[in-house]
Amino acid sequence: MTKGAKGMSRFEQKYNEWLQSHIEKETNHRRRELLEKGLGHGTTQFLRSVWFPAVGHFDHLYPEWEVRDFHNGYRYVDLAYMPGGAKGGIEIQGYGPHARDLDVRRFKDLCWRHCLLALDGWVFLPIAYPSIQDEPQRCRRLVLSFIGKFISTDVPSDLSSLDAETVRFARRSLRPFTPMELAEHLRVTDRHARRILHKLADLGILFVASGNMRYRAYSLRTERPLIVDVGGE
Repeated sequence: MTKGAKGMSRFEQKYNEWLQSHIEKETNHRRRELLEKGLGHGTTQFLRSVWFPAVGHFDHLYPEWEVRDFHNGYRYVDLAYMPGGAKGGIEIQGYGPHARDLDVRRFKDLCWRHCLLALDGWVFLPIAYPSIQDEPQRCRRLVLSFIGKFISTDVPSDLSSLDAETVRFARRSLRPFTPMELAEHLRVTDRHARRILHKLADLGILFVASGNMRYRAYSLRTERPLIVDVGGE
């Protein structure tokens, strides 16, 4: 990732601006104090290695979001994704001695927490910290599919309707898909589906996930090369 004029990466610049903006706008003293302490290591690594490379910005993302539980207490979601009033929650699950030795009381509380969020209309996405380290590409695909549940229309404006729907289809797919699967979804011929896929691959939006002489499966590109600075920095 490129460095800025002061030796700061683009991620660090955007991350610091994003976090500071939430601190400055927050009027709830409990959440403000949490934000001022800084985000946890797992959350920061998730944003650095998974979210930012895949998404390229922090729009609609709220750190340490406060929610109420059924006992009139306060709980905090590591990252809340809330475009247009939607409720998407992301939490980073550590795997250290604390997690391995989780007692029954804390295990039950964790399950209650997930239940309460679900009943309150949240789509909850738990991410294992080891997966951030070992499987970042897989996590990026998961994040794009997660975002696709809320912003299914967020595609380049210059694409045709079928091209745009193909991008949405790819975003919702957690695995590579075949031209035949796309043809069935779009209700077009296999040949037409292949033409669409070839075009989007040439544009760098999709990539060939398997197949050599005859392309067999495609997937959404999870890296966003446009976020890299190419100016004088």
